[in-house]
Amino acid sequence: MHIVKWAALLTVFWVLLSGYIQPLLLSFGAVSIAVVLVVLKRMDAVDQEPKHVSSGFQMFRYLAWLAGQVVSSSIHVTKLIWGSPDKLSPSLAKVSIKNVTPKAHVLYANSITLTPGTLSVDLKDGEVTVHALEKASIDQLEQGDMERKIISLWSDKK
Repeated sequence: MHIVKWAALLTVFWVLLSGYIQPLLLSFGAVSIAVVLVVLKRMDAVDQEPKHVSSGFQMFRYLAWLAGQVVSSSIHVTKLIWGSPDKLSPSLAKVSIKNVTPKAHVLYANSITLTPGTLSVDLKDGEVTVHALEKASIDQLEQGDMERKIISLWSDKK
């Protein structure tokens, strides 16, 4: 069943990225998707660990929340940059991510990087090193709101 979900996801992704609904381009997309699905099926057979696509609203809720964070952070960073330089307090800190499952570490680090004003520098030993334009951004990460969102998104429901 997860192959069907991957096929649907890849098809939507292909159509959205190409923007063309012409028979030749759709056939290229179908061939490309078929190749990816064959490789995915073979990889599942080798590592005995199929990669499932979330079928609930959790992914959409997380993406909507992340988009909101990106917009609000962009506005905040713009105010910081255009405002007085005294408000900037560049910081580098390690944030623990021991509660996040190992397969979600990269999603967490990338979510930090996508949020303006913060950058994931290193991901090692259950910690992510974060550079921020303002110490308050690191404090906000340490409060764990993003971590809780990732944990709820990536729970082992199949």
